[in-house]
Formats: sequence, structure tokens, C-alpha cells
Amino acid sequence: DLATSLVGQPLVRQEVMKGVRGFLENQNPVKPLVMSFHGSTGTGKTYVSSMVIRYLFQGGLQSPYVHHFSPIVHFPHAEQIEQYKESLKRWIQGNLTNCGRSAFLFDEMDKMHPGLIDVIIPFLGPSWVVYGTNYRKAIFIFISNAGGEQINEVTLALWRDRKDREEISLQDLEPAISKAVFENPQSGFWKSGIINEHLIDFVVPFLPLKHHHVKQCVVSELIQQGLEVRPGIVQEVANSIPYFPEEEKLFSSTGCKTVASRISFFL
Repeated sequence: DLATSLVGQPLVRQEVMKGVRGFLENQNPVKPLVMSFHGSTGTGKTYVSSMVIRYLFQGGLQSPYVHHFSPIVHFPHAEQIEQYKESLKRWIQGNLTNCGRSAFLFDEMDKMHPGLIDVIIPFLGPSWVVYGTNYRKAIFIFISNAGGEQINEVTLALWRDRKDREEISLQDLEPAISKAVFENPQSGFWKSGIINEHLIDFVVPFLPLKHHHVKQCVVSELIQQGLEVRPGIVQEVANSIPYFPEEEKLFSSTGCKTVASRISFFL
């Protein structure tokens, strides 16, 4: 499904498959699986995290063992950060006691209050038991737009150097992501012990999408809506999306995010 449904993200397919497969094949993992997804809006971060969850948990995101946090919904007020820390720690501890195979998704990490996420450090490391609970089979996924701009810049520079996106490696992108995400005072990971203690197993970069990737998204969306796939419509929807940089118009500014809502305008 990752190979057929996810467009333009060879690195993501490779890293996510490696991470999830290796983790699930290990009967006694030494620590939970911790992945951090980075990239611009509409590049597939939420799509991939929900796909992983859908295959691992009956009921997918609705499973009682899958827990989804959004800073805007769950932690909106900076002055209540101490209260949030306490309740987040209790929530994770309680749910891991119920089921050691639980999954925790943290959306919009770039909007998370700095310092808050560090309360979950005890659950992410290689200790055997925390608070009387074996938590090493849990999965944590962090999702963030932070680093997206830097990923776009590096991808553009490599394209100008005639390097195909299939050739882009993690090593090409990691320094830029680290700087943008982990050294940024606005980031939820700023000065975080999660970073300093190297508790993230896979940093997964999502590349900006090109015009032909957007067309693939339009085709998928038309099929999903039970509509006829007409080349003219596909072209018009893809052309209606803004692209950057100004001169080359190479990458979609919104990825595939607005595709579904735009289709109705052209029918």
C-alpha cells in the first residue's frame, strides 16, 4: 500500500518499512519504536501515520489502543503546562498498563509548548520497566511541519544539481532537519531530552511534491469519490494549485492537501 498509494516519497517508504518491520519482528524490543515525520503540509505525514495504524490496529485510529494528541486541542494554554505534563504522563502510563502494544501519535509538534513533551522521556528509553509497566512494545509517532522549508530547499538544490529524488538520501537531509527542528525555540523539541538522549529511532523526511505527483493524487481522489477519471479534469485540478519557486514552478505549495476540495470546482 505504501508503494502504490503514497506518491513521490521513496525515502519515506524505505524508512517506515524498515522501522515498522524490524520492530514487529523483534519479540523482545529493547525500547519502543519512536518515529518523527517531518515535511511541508500535504506531503503525506498524516496519511502515512494513519496507514501504519490502520494495518497494525483493528479499528485503526478508532482503536482504544491508539491515542492521538494535538497541541491545539489537548494543550492549548501555555500557563497550564505543568498540569498538562502531569495528565499526559498519567494518561500514557495508564494506557500502557492496559495494553503494552499501544500507539501514541503527537500531531503538529511544531506547535507543542517547549518542555511539555519531555515528560514522556521515561517511556521512550531502553529501561526494562517504568512505573511497574513494561512499555517496550509501544509505538510513538511525532508529526511536524518543522523542517519542511529546509527539506524543500535541499530538494530544490539537489534538483538543480541534476540529482533525482530517488537518489536523495537521509544523509542529504538530516543536518537541515536537525537545525530546523531541534535548535528552534518555537519547536516542541527545542532543547528536548528526547533529542539529547537520541530516543528517536527514525527521522523521516517528506519531500515536496511535483506536478506529476499532484496529478496522481487527483486520479486517486477521483477514484475514491467514484468519479470518472478524465485527463482534462486531472490536468485542470493539478494546474490550479500554486507551485514554487517562482521561476521554475516545480513543487506544489500545498502538496496534495487541497486536491479533494478543488475537484468539485472542475466537474
